[in-house]
Amino acid sequence: MSELTKSPDDTLHPALEPPPVNHEDAPPSRVDKVVFGVAAGVAIAFVLWGALSTETLSASASAGLDFVVHNTGWLFSLVASGFVVFVVWLAASKYGNIPLGGDGEAPEFRTSSWVAMMFSAGMGIGLMFYGVTEPLTHLVKPPPGTGAPGNPAAVQTAMATTMFHWSLHPWAIYAVVGLAVAYGVFRKGRSLLISSAFAPLFGERRANGPAGRVIDIFAIFATLFGSATSLGLGALQIGSGLQLVTGIGKIGNAVLIAIIVVLTICFILSAVSGVAKGIQWLSNVNMVLALALALFVFVVGPTVFILNLVPTTIGSYFKDLAMMSARTDAAGGDGMKDWLAGWTIFYWAWWVSWTPFVGMFIARISRGRTIRQFVSGVLLVPSVVSLIWFAIFGGAGISQQQSGKDIAAQSTPEGSLFAMLGNLPWPTLTAVIVMVLVAIFFVSGADAASIVMGTLSEKGTLEPSKKTVIFWGAATGAVAAIMLLIGGEDALSGLQNVTIVAALPFLVIMVGLAVALVKDLSRDPQIVRRQYAVAAVEHAVVAGVSEHGDDFALTFEETAPGEGVGELVPTEPVEAKDVETDDVETTHDHQTVADVVDDETSKVGASMRL
Repeated sequence: MSELTKSPDDTLHPALEPPPVNHEDAPPSRVDKVVFGVAAGVAIAFVLWGALSTETLSASASAGLDFVVHNTGWLFSLVASGFVVFVVWLAASKYGNIPLGGDGEAPEFRTSSWVAMMFSAGMGIGLMFYGVTEPLTHLVKPPPGTGAPGNPAAVQTAMATTMFHWSLHPWAIYAVVGLAVAYGVFRKGRSLLISSAFAPLFGERRANGPAGRVIDIFAIFATLFGSATSLGLGALQIGSGLQLVTGIGKIGNAVLIAIIVVLTICFILSAVSGVAKGIQWLSNVNMVLALALALFVFVVGPTVFILNLVPTTIGSYFKDLAMMSARTDAAGGDGMKDWLAGWTIFYWAWWVSWTPFVGMFIARISRGRTIRQFVSGVLLVPSVVSLIWFAIFGGAGISQQQSGKDIAAQSTPEGSLFAMLGNLPWPTLTAVIVMVLVAIFFVSGADAASIVMGTLSEKGTLEPSKKTVIFWGAATGAVAAIMLLIGGEDALSGLQNVTIVAALPFLVIMVGLAVALVKDLSRDPQIVRRQYAVAAVEHAVVAGVSEHGDDFALTFEETAPGEGVGELVPTEPVEAKDVETDDVETTHDHQTVADVVDDETSKVGASMRL
């Protein structure tokens, strides 16, 4: 058992909080040759395949896409919606007060920086790419079964569908991995690995053995292809901006690959600088730039229309939520299947592929927060920001489209934002700002991905070696270039096809992760202490009322072995420990029932006698 995964005290009673584990003081980690070797080998093979035989890789990706969408589209839909219910339940349940760290431990980062880092890593570049494109596309080409283009409800449907893809569902997916990893690392002292969260199901030894290595390899695959998709989207949008600003005309793959090389170098440099120096600084800078751009569009754009769109979007989203969650190719035929592959299932797969690194990253920055705080921040804050963002940028695009400018027909998906800004003041300046935002959004997300892939390759170390981080950064750039090439003229389809196929294995892993998390939480010291308190108080009150009516008080005193509160508590949560701590002398005398129940830090195992 590794230093990071074994219990600090194997004889500690499960009702007592374990002493904190300082992962910063852990010995330097070595590369896991199996995990790194297999993952790196597959990445290199993918790049070589794409470079030497682009057509066969493209055909294989298309065939894989057809199989996944037709045979497992239902699974993506069920799991994505199930995770929303799951994390909301966790936050509202008895588990909500459990901290991701020691009891009373303060959060590591300020709330403002926490939200900025979380948001930039989670979907910043996607908001730039799809901020105008998605609402506009759903307006002129409504989802199958929602009416013809131009129908009276087209605007509401377009905004509701957009929010369905960008609010509660993606962040619930992120939250599952983030909670499981943060709880295991900061509460249980485990290593920063996806596999370590499976200890409640597999046991510590198997979680650190071959089964765990397979999980971590799939986590690297998902991260690699998910972040490569984002890099490809960023390259497409920056290329579109260059066409507008420089007037160089249509750009080809050579320019896109050059953009990928530059962005890759930038995020590698940021990644090797560390979390505090690199990611936090970039996230804060980008938050200010994004806010300034949004305010500009809001003020000079259709302000009243945007304000009206906010409540309309909220109402339409909740009204259509059940229907949107149930979309599969069972209803709508080939048209629905193609639409789902290009939108909903692509999004669910993209979010799933991002969860290893976004989940691990938000786990890394969420130490000291309770589960309820974590879920509230991760689920609600980004959803509100997405609502405002799409109302501003999507609303501006819809308003221009309805006024006769027809920006949907005049631009490509990656150029829609620039086309909308071109109808506002200072189009060149805003185009440059957009390109800077896209570049920094990608850098702030991709350096997190490189660090996480390094962490997974080096047995969970918080600070992977620079060589490993650089390798995964370069691999991300190379994979992104290949994914663009296999899309041919429609580069976006190449990114989408590979992402959906690569995400499927990790989707299954995430279901197991949720089960393991619940099993872990059911044995948390807070939960065990509450069980002891409830059992003890219930037993004492029954005895007190039976013997003394209303005239009794509760006290603590030592009991003989085997006669204490431990005999009243169900054994399942504490079966992993076999220690005699049921007989601890305490100094709490004549406490009230309320005092006993609320005193979760009191020593456990004492029987309350009358």
